[in-house]
Parts: sequence; C-alpha cells; structure tokens
Amino acid sequence: MQRFWLLLQKMAEGEGEMRLEVCVDSYESAVIAQRGGADRLEVCSNLIIGGTTPGVSQFRQIRKDCGIELNVLIRPRFGDFLYTEQEFLAIVEDVRLFRELGADGVVVGCLNADGSLNLKRMETLRKCAGGMNLTLHRAFDVCSDPYRALKEAVGLGADTVLTSGQASDCMKGKGLLKELIGQADGKIEILVGGGVNADVIHTLKQEIHAESFHMSGKALLKSEMAYRKEEVNMGLKGLEEFVIFRTDEGKVREAKRALQQ
Repeated sequence: MQRFWLLLQKMAEGEGEMRLEVCVDSYESAVIAQRGGADRLEVCSNLIIGGTTPGVSQFRQIRKDCGIELNVLIRPRFGDFLYTEQEFLAIVEDVRLFRELGADGVVVGCLNADGSLNLKRMETLRKCAGGMNLTLHRAFDVCSDPYRALKEAVGLGADTVLTSGQASDCMKGKGLLKELIGQADGKIEILVGGGVNADVIHTLKQEIHAESFHMSGKALLKSEMAYRKEEVNMGLKGLEEFVIFRTDEGKVREAKRALQQ
C-alpha cells in the first residue's frame, strides 16, 4: 500500500521521465537510498565484486520497508556471463522466486562464447519474468556488438539496458552512450551506469541528453570490531576486511538534485 501511494504521488508531481536508480547490497543501504531520493533500487549482494543474487531474507526486509520500485539482480557468481546449464537453471529459478516475492523487476544477462547475446536464454528469462520489468545488465558492456545487442534487447521486450557505454566508466563511454540513446529512440530505457555521481549526471544530461542513471553512492565505514586479527584474510587478497560499504545519503541527494535541475 505504501508503494502504491508513493507511485501515485510521483505521477501527481509529474515525475517519471528522469530516473535515479541506486544499487544496494544491504537493508541499511536500501533504507538510506530511499531516504536520499532514489526512484528505484537494484537489490543485490556482494556489490564489491559487481553484485550477485541477494538472499531471500534480505529482499523481504527491504520489500517490507521500502515503498519504491525494487529490481533484483540475478547473477549466480562473479565473473563472465557464459553460464553452464546448471547456473542458468538457477537463474531461471531465482527469477521465478523473486517474482513471487514481489519484486518489480529483474536484472539479468547471458552471453554466448563469441560475445553475442544468448537470445534463447534471454527469451526464456523474459517469459519467466512475466509482467515484471526486465533489465539487461552490464553483460551488455562486454558484448561484441552493442548496436546489435540493443536491437535484440528491444525485440525481446526488455525494458532497460544498463550500460557504461562499454567503457570503464560512463564518462569514457559517453560517445557510445549518445549513439545508443539515439538508437533506442524511447523504445527502451538506456540506464547510464559506471562511475555515476552528481557531477556526471549534470554533464551527461546536457551533453548526451541522458535521462536515467544508476549509481551505488557508496562510502566506506570503519568496522566497529575492537579485536582484529588482521593477518587472516577471508576473501580477495588486498581487500580490507574491517571496512563496510554502505550507501551515502548525501551522495544520493546530490545526484537526485542534479537530475531534477
């Protein structure tokens, strides 16, 4: 009910053209992002490695207390997007699961070994998603032909393509992003991601007429652990174990302000 009234309020205020999506990997970050003015959340786990599928309990907590749209990243592991049959079956099952749990959309992507979009698998995921929104994630940024992939995404009935313009960040990819926005011609949302902040939004709104942006807005928080055995590493070497990545409300507010200006 809360989500319904928030959507009505946005419609009454004339919002809808410009969109700020914030990627969150915890309940705390989700609440902060909503408070900061996010229009939509991408819910995931392990954002530090690009994001993986979130836990059910995590999603339920966020769904209970966040009234804005929630898209769920469905990515079974870190690494490439060439999935085994068992990995793909897990993706299909998770799409169905989060649909039942009340997600507004899913964020997915499957490639072939030659870098083309795996249309057969993407068609299956589009059917499994039913009435949910479907975003083609940044698998798009490592595909062999972005123009073909965008055309295929439109043909599949995808709602959104998340992309940095096949570059390490969206400012470096702004040339391709401009072309993709032109090619999309309103038939599909081009969601600009990769290094997005308030300054980037201000620039790309003017230079390439981008309207939708995806950011994490993360800040590093020091762990409150008093006792530390720092010589033991639990994950990637060189990764600080005693910091927590969390959405910064100020960064989200600044980004939303830039979007509205």
